[in-house]
Amino acid sequence: EFYEKLKVDAYGLKKEVAGTMVKGMKIEFDGMTLASILDIPGNNGLCDYFKEVWDETKFCKPLEITRKFSNDETLTKVGRVKSIDMKPFQRLLHMFVMKNIVPRFGKGDLTSFMDLTYMDYLLTKKKVNLPRVIISHMAYVISIPQHELPYGELLTRIFEAFEMLLNDKEGDDPVKTDYFEETFLTMCQLKREQGVWWLGIGENRRRDDMIEEVNA
Repeated sequence: EFYEKLKVDAYGLKKEVAGTMVKGMKIEFDGMTLASILDIPGNNGLCDYFKEVWDETKFCKPLEITRKFSNDETLTKVGRVKSIDMKPFQRLLHMFVMKNIVPRFGKGDLTSFMDLTYMDYLLTKKKVNLPRVIISHMAYVISIPQHELPYGELLTRIFEAFEMLLNDKEGDDPVKTDYFEETFLTMCQLKREQGVWWLGIGENRRRDDMIEEVNA
């Protein structure tokens, strides 16, 4: 019902508002409201949503990114990258993007331009405005017949924020989970200590702090 009645209105380039009706109750939120509900930043970062167009002047350097994720410095044209051409950790990043940032089903054999951009932002530690991306992706999927409906695990939090009562079935945790084998994670150069997989890059967050947080 949430997606059946969902409408997303854009107000210039800086704001999108999602509105729907569920059980007769009006639900409406923009990026900042959604950021507050999910307790994540929502006031800056990449928020542009694009499927087929790659704007070199605005987003990134497309040829550089294509070469990076295809691992081929000789390429002369931009294009989508096949997962078979990516290194294990790059494939892991792609799976993260297509399962969490712009969710969709499928094996992920081929990247989109948007996938590659978000992957590059994650690698280079640039900010992504996730609340606005979520709203834009919602708007996209309702425009495509038979597209998988994303963010099921987030809808419960949205309903709770609007004080909507759910029955036990509606409040269930998502049943579909993707797992990665230990061999694959090792190929991604991840290390495991005390039950925590981690990648030793960056100095902003110490490994011991991550282990302590997970074990808390």
